[in-house]
Amino acid sequence: MRALLGRLPSLPHPPPWAGRDFRLLVSASFISNLGNSGATIAAAYAVIEQGGSATDVGLVVAARTLALVVFLLVGGAVADRLPRQRVMVGANLLNATSQAAFAILVITGSPALWTMAALAAVGGTGQAFFSPASEGMVLSTVDPGHAGKAFSVYRLSMNGASIIGAALGGALVAAVGPGWVLAVDATGFALAAAMRARLRTKAVERPAESGGIVRELREGWREFASRSWLWGIVLQFGVVNGVVTATESVYGPLVAREHLGGAGPWGIAVAAAGVGTVCGGLLMIRWRPRRMLLAGTMGVFPMALPAAALALAVPTWLLSTAMFVTGLAVEVFAVGWMLALHQEIPEDKMSRVSAYDWLGSVSLTPIATALAGPAAIAFGRTRALWGSSVLVLLLTGAVLLLPDVRRLERRVKVASEHAGIATAAPDVRPLPAGPADLAQTP
Repeated sequence: MRALLGRLPSLPHPPPWAGRDFRLLVSASFISNLGNSGATIAAAYAVIEQGGSATDVGLVVAARTLALVVFLLVGGAVADRLPRQRVMVGANLLNATSQAAFAILVITGSPALWTMAALAAVGGTGQAFFSPASEGMVLSTVDPGHAGKAFSVYRLSMNGASIIGAALGGALVAAVGPGWVLAVDATGFALAAAMRARLRTKAVERPAESGGIVRELREGWREFASRSWLWGIVLQFGVVNGVVTATESVYGPLVAREHLGGAGPWGIAVAAAGVGTVCGGLLMIRWRPRRMLLAGTMGVFPMALPAAALALAVPTWLLSTAMFVTGLAVEVFAVGWMLALHQEIPEDKMSRVSAYDWLGSVSLTPIATALAGPAAIAFGRTRALWGSSVLVLLLTGAVLLLPDVRRLERRVKVASEHAGIATAAPDVRPLPAGPADLAQTP
Protein backbone atom coordinates (compact mmCIF):
# COMPACT_ATOMS: atom_id res chain seq x y z
CA MET A 1 0.00 0.00 0.00
CA ARG A 2 2.79 2.44 0.87
CA ALA A 3 4.46 1.66 -2.43
CA LEU A 4 1.21 2.41 -4.23
CA LEU A 5 0.73 5.67 -2.32
CA GLY A 6 4.29 6.63 -3.10
CA ARG A 7 3.56 6.47 -6.82
CA LEU A 8 0.51 8.72 -6.55
CA PRO A 9 1.01 12.37 -7.57
CA SER A 10 1.22 14.73 -4.60
CA LEU A 11 -1.22 17.59 -4.19
CA PRO A 12 0.09 20.97 -5.29
CA HIS A 13 1.45 23.03 -2.42
CA PRO A 14 0.17 26.58 -1.97
CA PRO A 15 2.70 29.35 -2.64
CA PRO A 16 4.73 30.50 0.39
CA TRP A 17 2.87 33.81 0.66
CA ALA A 18 -0.54 32.04 0.98
CA GLY A 19 -0.55 31.24 4.70
CA ARG A 20 -3.13 29.58 6.91
CA ASP A 21 -5.38 32.63 7.33
CA PHE A 22 -5.40 33.44 3.63
CA ARG A 23 -6.34 29.85 2.79
CA LEU A 24 -9.14 29.94 5.38
CA LEU A 25 -10.41 33.24 4.00
CA VAL A 26 -10.40 31.95 0.42
CA SER A 27 -12.08 28.65 1.38
CA ALA A 28 -14.84 30.40 3.32
CA SER A 29 -15.49 32.76 0.40
CA PHE A 30 -15.65 29.81 -1.99
CA ILE A 31 -18.24 28.00 0.14
CA SER A 32 -20.50 31.00 0.74
CA ASN A 33 -20.32 32.14 -2.89
CA LEU A 34 -21.03 28.60 -4.11
CA GLY A 35 -24.44 28.59 -2.43
CA ASN A 36 -25.17 32.24 -3.07
CA SER A 37 -24.76 31.96 -6.85
CA GLY A 38 -27.38 29.24 -7.03
CA ALA A 39 -29.62 31.05 -4.55
CA THR A 40 -29.77 34.13 -6.78
CA ILE A 41 -31.39 32.02 -9.48
CA ALA A 42 -33.52 30.16 -6.94
CA ALA A 43 -34.96 33.33 -5.42
CA ALA A 44 -36.12 34.61 -8.81
CA TYR A 45 -37.77 31.31 -9.70
CA ALA A 46 -39.33 31.02 -6.23
CA VAL A 47 -41.25 34.20 -7.03
CA ILE A 48 -42.03 33.12 -10.60
CA GLU A 49 -43.34 29.70 -9.48
CA GLN A 50 -45.79 31.44 -7.16
CA GLY A 51 -47.23 33.22 -10.20
CA GLY A 52 -45.11 36.33 -9.72
CA SER A 53 -44.52 38.79 -12.55
CA ALA A 54 -41.42 40.72 -13.55
CA THR A 55 -42.52 43.46 -11.17
CA ASP A 56 -42.77 40.97 -8.29
CA VAL A 57 -39.28 39.59 -8.98
CA GLY A 58 -37.96 43.13 -9.11
CA LEU A 59 -39.59 44.02 -5.79
CA VAL A 60 -37.96 41.08 -3.98
CA VAL A 61 -34.56 41.97 -5.42
CA ALA A 62 -35.17 45.63 -4.56
CA ALA A 63 -36.02 44.75 -0.94
CA ARG A 64 -32.62 43.13 -0.45
CA THR A 65 -30.76 46.01 -2.05
CA LEU A 66 -32.77 48.66 -0.20
CA ALA A 67 -31.79 47.13 3.15
CA LEU A 68 -28.20 47.00 1.94
CA VAL A 69 -28.28 50.71 1.11
CA VAL A 70 -29.93 51.71 4.41
CA PHE A 71 -27.41 49.91 6.64
CA LEU A 72 -24.19 50.26 4.63
CA LEU A 73 -22.79 53.34 6.34
CA VAL A 74 -23.49 51.91 9.78
CA GLY A 75 -21.86 48.67 8.69
CA GLY A 76 -18.76 50.50 7.49
CA ALA A 77 -18.38 52.44 10.74
CA VAL A 78 -18.89 49.29 12.83
CA ALA A 79 -16.31 47.39 10.77
CA ASP A 80 -13.70 50.11 11.46
CA ARG A 81 -14.52 50.03 15.18
CA LEU A 82 -14.77 46.28 15.87
CA PRO A 83 -12.59 43.39 14.70
CA ARG A 84 -13.61 42.86 11.07
CA GLN A 85 -13.50 39.11 11.50
CA ARG A 86 -16.27 39.22 14.13
CA VAL A 87 -18.42 41.48 11.99
CA MET A 88 -18.09 39.07 9.06
CA VAL A 89 -18.99 36.04 11.21
CA GLY A 90 -22.07 37.77 12.63
CA ALA A 91 -23.21 38.81 9.14
CA ASN A 92 -22.76 35.25 7.85
CA LEU A 93 -24.90 33.86 10.68
CA LEU A 94 -27.63 36.42 9.94
CA ASN A 95 -27.60 35.43 6.26
CA ALA A 96 -27.71 31.74 7.18
CA THR A 97 -30.80 32.34 9.32
CA SER A 98 -32.65 34.39 6.70
CA GLN A 99 -31.93 31.92 3.89
CA ALA A 100 -32.97 28.97 6.06
CA ALA A 101 -36.30 30.66 6.81
CA PHE A 102 -36.75 31.49 3.11
CA ALA A 103 -36.06 27.85 2.20
CA ILE A 104 -38.53 26.48 4.74
CA LEU A 105 -41.30 28.77 3.49
CA VAL A 106 -40.72 27.80 -0.13
CA ILE A 107 -40.44 24.07 0.56
CA THR A 108 -43.45 23.78 2.89
CA GLY A 109 -46.00 26.05 1.31
CA SER A 110 -46.81 29.09 -0.75
CA PRO A 111 -44.96 32.06 0.72
CA ALA A 112 -46.53 35.46 0.34
CA LEU A 113 -44.67 38.07 -1.65
CA TRP A 114 -44.19 40.27 1.40
CA THR A 115 -42.52 37.46 3.39
CA MET A 116 -40.09 36.75 0.56
CA ALA A 117 -39.29 40.46 0.31
CA ALA A 118 -38.84 40.74 4.09
CA LEU A 119 -36.40 37.80 4.22
CA ALA A 120 -34.53 39.21 1.24
CA ALA A 121 -34.22 42.47 3.21
CA VAL A 122 -32.72 40.60 6.18
CA GLY A 123 -30.15 39.10 3.80
CA GLY A 124 -29.34 42.57 2.48
CA THR A 125 -28.80 43.80 6.04
CA GLY A 126 -26.25 41.04 6.60
CA GLN A 127 -24.45 42.00 3.43
CA ALA A 128 -24.38 45.66 4.54
CA PHE A 129 -22.21 44.69 7.51
CA PHE A 130 -20.23 41.97 5.75
CA SER A 131 -19.11 43.81 2.61
CA PRO A 132 -17.29 46.80 4.21
CA ALA A 133 -15.63 44.49 6.74
CA SER A 134 -14.44 42.06 4.06
CA GLU A 135 -12.70 44.73 1.96
CA GLY A 136 -9.71 44.96 4.28
CA MET A 137 -9.36 41.29 5.11
CA VAL A 138 -7.29 40.09 2.14
CA LEU A 139 -4.33 42.35 2.95
CA SER A 140 -4.64 41.37 6.61
CA THR A 141 -3.69 37.81 5.65
CA VAL A 142 -0.80 38.38 3.19
CA ASP A 143 2.29 40.52 2.77
CA PRO A 144 1.40 43.76 0.89
CA GLY A 145 4.03 42.88 -1.71
CA HIS A 146 1.82 40.01 -2.87
CA ALA A 147 -1.38 42.06 -2.97
CA GLY A 148 -1.97 41.70 -6.72
CA LYS A 149 -1.63 37.92 -6.67
CA ALA A 150 -3.68 37.62 -3.49
CA PHE A 151 -6.56 39.69 -4.90
CA SER A 152 -6.52 37.65 -8.11
CA VAL A 153 -6.49 34.30 -6.30
CA TYR A 154 -9.20 35.48 -3.88
CA ARG A 155 -11.45 36.51 -6.74
CA LEU A 156 -10.59 33.34 -8.69
CA SER A 157 -11.95 31.35 -5.78
CA MET A 158 -15.18 33.35 -5.64
CA ASN A 159 -15.64 33.27 -9.39
CA GLY A 160 -14.92 29.55 -9.57
CA ALA A 161 -17.65 29.06 -6.98
CA SER A 162 -19.96 31.23 -9.11
CA ILE A 163 -19.46 28.91 -12.09
CA ILE A 164 -20.29 25.76 -10.14
CA GLY A 165 -23.01 27.41 -8.07
CA ALA A 166 -24.83 28.94 -11.04
CA ALA A 167 -24.69 25.76 -13.12
CA LEU A 168 -25.78 23.53 -10.22
CA GLY A 169 -28.31 26.09 -9.03
CA GLY A 170 -30.07 26.27 -12.37
CA ALA A 171 -30.08 22.47 -12.69
CA LEU A 172 -31.31 21.93 -9.10
CA VAL A 173 -34.05 24.53 -9.45
CA ALA A 174 -35.30 22.64 -12.49
CA ALA A 175 -34.91 19.23 -10.79
CA VAL A 176 -35.98 19.68 -7.15
CA GLY A 177 -37.26 23.24 -6.89
CA PRO A 178 -35.85 26.54 -5.60
CA GLY A 179 -36.44 25.84 -1.90
CA TRP A 180 -33.72 23.20 -1.64
CA VAL A 181 -31.21 25.47 -3.37
CA LEU A 182 -31.96 28.15 -0.77
CA ALA A 183 -31.40 25.54 1.96
CA VAL A 184 -27.96 24.74 0.51
CA ASP A 185 -27.13 28.44 0.57
CA ALA A 186 -28.09 28.68 4.25
CA THR A 187 -25.79 25.75 5.04
CA GLY A 188 -22.96 27.39 3.12
CA PHE A 189 -23.28 30.61 5.11
CA ALA A 190 -23.14 28.66 8.37
CA LEU A 191 -20.01 26.76 7.30
CA ALA A 192 -18.36 30.00 6.13
CA ALA A 193 -19.07 31.61 9.51
CA ALA A 194 -17.40 28.70 11.30
CA MET A 195 -14.31 28.99 9.08
CA ARG A 196 -14.02 32.76 9.43
CA ALA A 197 -14.28 32.41 13.20
CA ARG A 198 -10.92 30.59 13.08
CA LEU A 199 -9.06 33.46 11.42
CA ARG A 200 -6.15 34.86 13.46
CA THR A 201 -5.66 38.28 11.90
CA LYS A 202 -4.34 41.21 13.87
CA ALA A 203 -6.56 44.17 14.66
CA VAL A 204 -6.16 47.33 12.61
CA GLU A 205 -4.36 50.12 14.48
CA ARG A 206 -6.65 53.07 15.07
CA PRO A 207 -5.94 56.62 16.22
CA ALA A 208 -5.96 57.12 19.99
CA GLU A 209 -8.90 59.52 19.74
CA SER A 210 -11.79 58.23 17.71
CA GLY A 211 -15.04 60.13 17.94
CA GLY A 212 -18.55 58.84 17.56
CA ILE A 213 -19.94 57.15 14.50
CA VAL A 214 -21.07 60.44 12.92
CA ARG A 215 -17.56 61.92 13.21
CA GLU A 216 -15.99 58.79 11.82
CA LEU A 217 -18.39 58.76 8.88
CA ARG A 218 -17.40 62.37 8.16
CA GLU A 219 -13.73 61.33 8.08
CA GLY A 220 -14.61 58.54 5.68
CA TRP A 221 -16.54 60.98 3.49
CA ARG A 222 -13.54 63.35 3.30
CA GLU A 223 -11.35 60.46 2.16
CA PHE A 224 -13.95 59.45 -0.41
CA ALA A 225 -14.77 62.92 -1.80
CA SER A 226 -11.12 63.99 -2.14
CA ARG A 227 -10.45 61.63 -5.06
CA SER A 228 -12.17 62.24 -8.39
CA TRP A 229 -11.34 58.76 -9.71
CA LEU A 230 -13.07 57.24 -6.67
CA TRP A 231 -16.35 59.13 -6.66
CA GLY A 232 -16.47 59.27 -10.47
CA ILE A 233 -16.36 55.51 -10.89
CA VAL A 234 -18.76 55.00 -7.97
CA LEU A 235 -21.29 57.33 -9.61
CA GLN A 236 -20.86 55.42 -12.86
CA PHE A 237 -21.52 52.10 -11.17
CA GLY A 238 -24.52 53.49 -9.31
CA VAL A 239 -26.35 53.42 -12.65
CA VAL A 240 -24.46 50.54 -14.27
CA ASN A 241 -25.09 48.17 -11.36
CA GLY A 242 -28.75 49.12 -11.36
CA VAL A 243 -29.39 48.35 -15.01
CA VAL A 244 -27.17 45.24 -15.02
CA THR A 245 -28.89 43.84 -11.91
CA ALA A 246 -32.31 44.53 -13.42
CA THR A 247 -31.20 42.84 -16.63
CA GLU A 248 -29.82 39.70 -14.99
CA SER A 249 -32.23 39.36 -12.05
CA VAL A 250 -35.51 40.33 -13.72
CA TYR A 251 -35.30 40.22 -17.49
CA GLY A 252 -32.84 37.34 -17.84
CA PRO A 253 -34.94 34.62 -16.13
CA LEU A 254 -38.06 35.74 -18.02
CA VAL A 255 -36.35 35.73 -21.43
CA ALA A 256 -34.85 32.33 -20.60
CA ARG A 257 -38.28 30.93 -19.67
CA GLU A 258 -39.91 32.22 -22.86
CA HIS A 259 -37.16 31.64 -25.44
CA LEU A 260 -34.41 29.38 -24.04
CA GLY A 261 -36.20 26.66 -22.09
CA GLY A 262 -36.18 27.86 -18.47
CA ALA A 263 -33.83 27.86 -15.49
CA GLY A 264 -31.35 25.31 -16.85
CA PRO A 265 -30.18 27.34 -19.90
CA TRP A 266 -30.15 30.53 -17.84
CA GLY A 267 -27.95 28.80 -15.28
CA ILE A 268 -25.55 27.83 -18.07
CA ALA A 269 -25.38 31.45 -19.26
CA VAL A 270 -24.70 32.72 -15.74
CA ALA A 271 -22.07 30.02 -15.30
CA ALA A 272 -20.41 31.17 -18.53
CA ALA A 273 -19.96 34.60 -16.96
CA GLY A 274 -18.29 32.85 -14.05
CA VAL A 275 -15.92 31.03 -16.41
CA GLY A 276 -15.07 34.42 -17.92
CA THR A 277 -14.24 35.85 -14.51
CA VAL A 278 -11.95 32.90 -13.78
CA CYS A 279 -10.13 33.46 -17.06
CA GLY A 280 -9.93 37.17 -16.24
CA GLY A 281 -8.49 36.35 -12.83
CA LEU A 282 -5.84 34.12 -14.39
CA LEU A 283 -5.01 36.93 -16.78
CA MET A 284 -4.62 39.43 -13.92
CA ILE A 285 -2.21 37.15 -12.05
CA ARG A 286 0.17 37.60 -14.99
CA TRP A 287 -0.78 41.01 -16.34
CA ARG A 288 0.00 44.04 -14.21
CA PRO A 289 -1.15 47.12 -16.15
CA ARG A 290 0.64 50.28 -15.09
CA ARG A 291 -2.51 52.41 -15.48
CA MET A 292 -4.78 50.03 -13.61
CA LEU A 293 -7.95 52.16 -13.65
CA LEU A 294 -7.68 52.96 -17.34
CA ALA A 295 -7.33 49.26 -18.17
CA GLY A 296 -10.12 48.42 -15.75
CA THR A 297 -12.55 51.00 -17.11
CA MET A 298 -12.05 49.68 -20.63
CA GLY A 299 -13.21 46.36 -19.21
CA VAL A 300 -16.58 47.84 -18.26
CA PHE A 301 -17.71 48.40 -21.87
CA PRO A 302 -18.51 44.68 -22.44
CA MET A 303 -21.05 44.85 -19.60
CA ALA A 304 -23.41 46.16 -22.29
CA LEU A 305 -23.33 42.81 -24.14
CA PRO A 306 -25.72 40.66 -22.04
CA ALA A 307 -28.59 43.17 -22.28
CA ALA A 308 -28.12 43.38 -26.04
CA ALA A 309 -28.06 39.58 -26.34
CA LEU A 310 -31.26 39.25 -24.29
CA ALA A 311 -32.92 41.99 -26.37
CA LEU A 312 -32.22 39.94 -29.48
CA ALA A 313 -33.28 36.70 -27.73
CA VAL A 314 -30.19 34.97 -29.11
CA PRO A 315 -29.61 31.22 -28.62
CA THR A 316 -28.12 29.96 -25.36
CA TRP A 317 -24.64 29.48 -26.81
CA LEU A 318 -24.47 33.07 -28.07
CA LEU A 319 -25.85 34.50 -24.82
CA SER A 320 -23.31 32.41 -22.91
CA THR A 321 -20.52 33.80 -25.12
CA ALA A 322 -21.60 37.36 -24.34
CA MET A 323 -21.70 36.55 -20.63
CA PHE A 324 -18.24 34.95 -20.82
CA VAL A 325 -16.68 38.01 -22.46
CA THR A 326 -18.36 40.25 -19.91
CA GLY A 327 -17.05 38.19 -17.01
CA LEU A 328 -13.50 38.23 -18.32
CA ALA A 329 -13.45 41.98 -18.93
CA VAL A 330 -15.09 42.89 -15.63
CA GLU A 331 -12.45 40.94 -13.71
CA VAL A 332 -9.81 43.24 -15.20
CA PHE A 333 -11.71 46.15 -13.66
CA ALA A 334 -12.31 44.40 -10.33
CA VAL A 335 -8.66 43.59 -9.62
CA GLY A 336 -7.53 47.07 -10.66
CA TRP A 337 -10.20 48.64 -8.46
CA MET A 338 -9.20 46.63 -5.39
CA LEU A 339 -5.56 47.51 -5.92
CA ALA A 340 -6.36 51.21 -6.27
CA LEU A 341 -8.41 51.25 -3.07
CA HIS A 342 -5.79 49.45 -1.00
CA GLN A 343 -3.00 51.54 -2.45
CA GLU A 344 -4.62 54.92 -1.85
CA ILE A 345 -6.91 54.58 1.18
CA PRO A 346 -5.52 54.47 4.76
CA GLU A 347 -6.11 51.07 6.34
CA ASP A 348 -7.96 52.44 9.40
CA LYS A 349 -10.50 54.18 7.10
CA MET A 350 -10.87 51.38 4.55
CA SER A 351 -14.21 50.02 5.76
CA ARG A 352 -15.80 53.47 5.92
CA VAL A 353 -14.60 54.41 2.44
CA SER A 354 -15.72 50.99 1.24
CA ALA A 355 -19.17 51.69 2.72
CA TYR A 356 -19.46 54.90 0.69
CA ASP A 357 -18.23 52.95 -2.34
CA TRP A 358 -20.93 50.32 -1.82
CA LEU A 359 -23.59 52.90 -1.02
CA GLY A 360 -23.00 54.86 -4.20
CA SER A 361 -22.62 51.72 -6.29
CA VAL A 362 -25.87 50.05 -5.21
CA SER A 363 -28.12 52.93 -4.13
CA LEU A 364 -30.00 53.03 -7.45
CA THR A 365 -30.26 49.25 -7.77
CA PRO A 366 -33.51 48.88 -5.76
CA ILE A 367 -35.10 51.59 -7.91
CA ALA A 368 -33.88 49.97 -11.12
CA THR A 369 -35.08 46.51 -10.18
CA ALA A 370 -38.42 47.78 -8.87
CA LEU A 371 -38.98 49.74 -12.09
CA ALA A 372 -37.82 46.94 -14.40
CA GLY A 373 -41.30 45.46 -14.68
CA PRO A 374 -43.13 48.77 -15.20
CA ALA A 375 -40.48 49.82 -17.74
CA ALA A 376 -41.03 46.62 -19.70
CA ILE A 377 -44.78 47.29 -19.69
CA ALA A 378 -44.41 50.95 -20.68
CA PHE A 379 -41.71 50.65 -23.36
CA GLY A 380 -41.54 46.95 -24.10
CA ARG A 381 -38.93 44.59 -22.69
CA THR A 382 -36.78 44.74 -25.81
CA ARG A 383 -36.50 48.53 -25.70
CA ALA A 384 -35.80 48.44 -21.97
CA LEU A 385 -32.93 46.02 -22.58
CA TRP A 386 -31.48 48.16 -25.37
CA GLY A 387 -31.72 51.20 -23.11
CA SER A 388 -29.73 49.36 -20.43
CA SER A 389 -27.02 48.51 -22.94
CA VAL A 390 -26.72 52.09 -24.18
CA LEU A 391 -26.53 53.50 -20.64
CA VAL A 392 -23.55 51.25 -19.82
CA LEU A 393 -21.69 52.44 -22.92
CA LEU A 394 -22.40 56.15 -22.37
CA LEU A 395 -21.50 56.23 -18.69
CA THR A 396 -18.29 54.28 -19.17
CA GLY A 397 -17.23 56.67 -21.90
CA ALA A 398 -18.00 59.61 -19.59
CA VAL A 399 -15.78 58.21 -16.81
CA LEU A 400 -12.82 58.12 -19.20
CA LEU A 401 -13.03 61.92 -19.37
CA LEU A 402 -11.74 62.13 -15.76
CA PRO A 403 -7.96 62.75 -15.87
CA ASP A 404 -7.22 60.67 -12.75
CA VAL A 405 -8.96 57.62 -14.22
CA ARG A 406 -6.67 57.82 -17.25
CA ARG A 407 -3.48 58.73 -15.37
CA LEU A 408 -3.63 56.89 -12.05
CA GLU A 409 -0.63 54.58 -11.94
CA ARG A 410 0.20 51.53 -9.96
CA ARG A 411 2.85 52.00 -7.33
CA VAL A 412 4.53 48.63 -7.61
CA LYS A 413 5.54 46.93 -4.37
CA VAL A 414 7.79 43.94 -4.09
CA ALA A 415 8.13 41.71 -1.05
CA SER A 416 11.53 41.62 0.57
CA GLU A 417 12.92 38.07 0.50
CA HIS A 418 14.66 38.44 3.87
CA ALA A 419 12.80 40.95 5.99
CA GLY A 420 9.31 40.11 4.69
CA ILE A 421 8.50 43.78 4.12
CA ALA A 422 7.27 45.60 1.04
CA THR A 423 9.29 48.30 -0.70
CA ALA A 424 8.33 50.56 -3.57
CA ALA A 425 10.00 49.81 -6.88
CA PRO A 426 12.31 52.70 -7.79
CA ASP A 427 11.43 52.85 -11.48
CA VAL A 428 7.76 53.80 -11.04
CA ARG A 429 6.82 57.43 -10.57
CA PRO A 430 4.35 58.37 -7.80
CA LEU A 431 0.61 58.39 -8.25
CA PRO A 432 -1.18 61.67 -8.80
CA ALA A 433 -3.05 62.80 -5.70
CA GLY A 434 -6.72 63.56 -5.51
CA PRO A 435 -8.04 67.11 -5.98
CA ALA A 436 -7.57 67.94 -2.29
CA ASP A 437 -4.12 66.32 -2.15
CA LEU A 438 -5.13 64.21 0.85
CA ALA A 439 -3.79 60.90 -0.46
CA GLN A 440 -2.27 58.71 2.21
CA THR A 441 -0.80 55.34 1.39
CA PRO A 442 -1.86 52.44 3.59
